[in-house]
Order: sequence, then C-alpha cells, then structure tokens
Amino acid sequence: MKKLIYIAFIIPLLFSSCRKDPEPVVNPGLTDAMARDSLYYLMRQWYYWYNQMPAVKKENYTDPYQLLEAMKYKTLDKWSFVADYDEFVAEMQGEFVGHGIRVGLDDSKKARIAMIYSGSPLYKVNGVRRGWIVKSVNGFDIAKILSDHDATAYNNAFGESVAGVTNKFVFTKPDETDIEISSTKTSFTINSVLLYDTLHLSTGVTGHLVFESFISPSPSELAVAFKFFEENNIKDLILDLRYNSGGYLSVAQTLATEIGGKTLANSGSTFGVLSYNDKNQDQNYTYKFDKSVQVNISLTRLIVISSRLTASASEAVMNGLKPFMNVVSIGDTTSGKPVGMNGWEVGKKYFFWPITFKIVNKDNEGDYFNGIIPGKLVSDDITHDFNDRNELCLKEAIKYIETGTFSAKGSESFYRHKQYSEKPQWRNQGLLIR
Repeated sequence: MKKLIYIAFIIPLLFSSCRKDPEPVVNPGLTDAMARDSLYYLMRQWYYWYNQMPAVKKENYTDPYQLLEAMKYKTLDKWSFVADYDEFVAEMQGEFVGHGIRVGLDDSKKARIAMIYSGSPLYKVNGVRRGWIVKSVNGFDIAKILSDHDATAYNNAFGESVAGVTNKFVFTKPDETDIEISSTKTSFTINSVLLYDTLHLSTGVTGHLVFESFISPSPSELAVAFKFFEENNIKDLILDLRYNSGGYLSVAQTLATEIGGKTLANSGSTFGVLSYNDKNQDQNYTYKFDKSVQVNISLTRLIVISSRLTASASEAVMNGLKPFMNVVSIGDTTSGKPVGMNGWEVGKKYFFWPITFKIVNKDNEGDYFNGIIPGKLVSDDITHDFNDRNELCLKEAIKYIETGTFSAKGSESFYRHKQYSEKPQWRNQGLLIR
C-alpha cells in the first residue's frame, strides 16, 4: 500500500501517516493553538470535502475540537472527529472501563439490557444477559429516562466512566423475579465477537456470528469463530452487525475474506476502492481480498442483521461482498456512511480523524448515504438473547434460509427505540485506516 507523506505545516514532523506505524512524536511543547493550526492546514489538504468547508478564521477557536466542528461540511459529515490520543489508543485496543452494557427500550417501554460484554462483572459474576429488564439504577427509573431521551439524566444515574464507581441495579430476570445487584465499574478488554454458534436447519448447518466492532483484537477472535464454522461445514451464515458501528478497514477486509472463503481469497478480486479528493489522487487505493486469510468455507448465502447503528466498516463488508455472493439483510436500514478516515497522531496528545476518502465496491457501487435498505424490516427484539430462536431478527433470518422468502408484510409491527452505551461518541461509525 502507498504511504502517506509526512506533513510539516506548523509543527515539523508532528503528523505521522496512519498507513505506517512509527513511534508517535512526543512534543511536550505542544499547545492547543499549535494543534488547532495544524488541523486547519490538514483539513485544507486532506479533507474529502475541502472545497465545501465553511470559511473560518482559525484564530477564533481555542483548540482543534472547536475548529473541527466549525470546518466540517455538515450537510454530509457526521463523523470526522478529534480524540484524546491515550483514550483513542486504549479504545481501539479493546480496553474498556464501565459496566460493559448497552441499554434500550422494548416495544412495551421497558428498559432492557440490549448487549453486554462477556468481560463485564455483571455478565461473569452475576449472570446478567441480553433481555434482562433494568428496573432502576441507584433508584433512578431508567425506562422513564430513556422514554424522555434524557442523556444527561442517564449519565447522572450511572455516574462517571471510571473504575471504582459502584451502582445499585434492580433487574427483573427472565423468570420474572427481581434481583438487586451492586456492581462496580472496572477495566477489562471487550470481546468484539459477542457470540458464534451453529444452527442445524432443514437446509443444513448455518453459522451464526454476532460481531460488535472492528478493533485490533478482532482478527484473532474472528479466526477462532471461522475455524469453528469450517469444522462444522456451514452452508450459510447469519452475520449480526446490528450494534457494529465500524472500526478498522483492515479488519473489515479480513472479515469479508473469511466470509468469501478460500476461492475468493485467492482470486485477487477487489474488496473496496478508496478515492481521495482531487489534491490526493495519488493516494487512491484498491483493497483486495486478503490471500493470507485461508478459511475453507463455501457459503450459499450471507444473511446480515442490520440496524441504524450498523455503519461504516460494517456497510463496507456488506457492499464489498455484494458482487460475489447473495447478500440479504434484515432488520433496519443501516446508518449510511460510504466514506472513511485517515488518522494523524499529534504530539501524542491528539488523534485527528477527518473524512478523507470514499469507498466503493468492485462494481463502483457506493454512495449509500441514506443507508442500505434491508429486504425485510424487523425490530431489534431486545426481549430475547441473540441465540434465542424466538428473537425476531434471528427468527426471520432462519425463515429466509429455510424457505427463501420473508414473512408476510405486516405480520410483525416494526419499532425503533434509542439505545445508550458507555462508548465515547467518536467511536460510532468509524471506517479507519491505520
């Protein structure tokens, strides 16, 4: 792959390419104004929509966070971000501090656990699972807070995202008994593969993978899952990406190759084509399916479970595989992010991630800013765990695999409710190149 050049604008050698992995330059004299000025010149050169940015005077902004918000092309750009360097590195390595849960409302307006990491004490020690009702946290009515869309009240109920904060939960378990649990926020490494198993259906063995983020530990987790699928001779795959808002493009390339199998890996075919702005056409690049990934499976169909949270690297996998296999999605329309970012480390204090490129598949298909529409709208059924065959999305996926058709239109009502997680906002909808 081509290397991005070093950029020496305001601070010599301050930036380093995300397509190589040098040691970050430590600059103890870095000020917010210096970082702001460097971002200003970076955006003018590398930002995908550089010619549609608002005109700004950089001196009117005190730091790069403020300047980026002022410079973004807000018509389309919901994603460019500036992150604290240490927080970003920790997050993308899977380091996490909190309870490790996502909470949402079901159709009857009850607050429930929508997702939980296996490293969470609530999971490991207390047996909490997706579908449990959250009646209260520290006496706060979580269902009311979610119904009111009150993010501030939600954050106040749970407290700071630091290790050592203890919260008192009242849950209702699936057997309808209540249980009170005191749990302390801890630091642990998340599992991006939430679940992998097989379903023995009338059409044969189907693999089932629930995948939550494209981060550094993901390839080793995916390798274990696909080895299992290979050993069980799966014929179809249900890929649950409903909570996967993206991450590293290299991991998306790996996952797409594993799904495509040995034949596609060795074909030299195109997974995705990256196009930069007219100042950086020499950086345009074609990602091939990865020959080093050797998984000997041959799928008939790929069924993707999607939601409005399904974004970026997840959409790239769906779009990149589309020319090569039958990709069917159910659930909700995806987020709609056919663009991605390069990253610049700045003085080991900041990480700049502006939108720098567009991605399309082999057939030049992309531009899905309105999202990828599913073949069948199905609600995110947080009343059941991911592997429960009564869970609406999984149930519909099984029906499609066994019959080749969806349920009759209107057989289930569709609903969408906001959910809250403990992840930082900038982690949503990333398609990142290191």
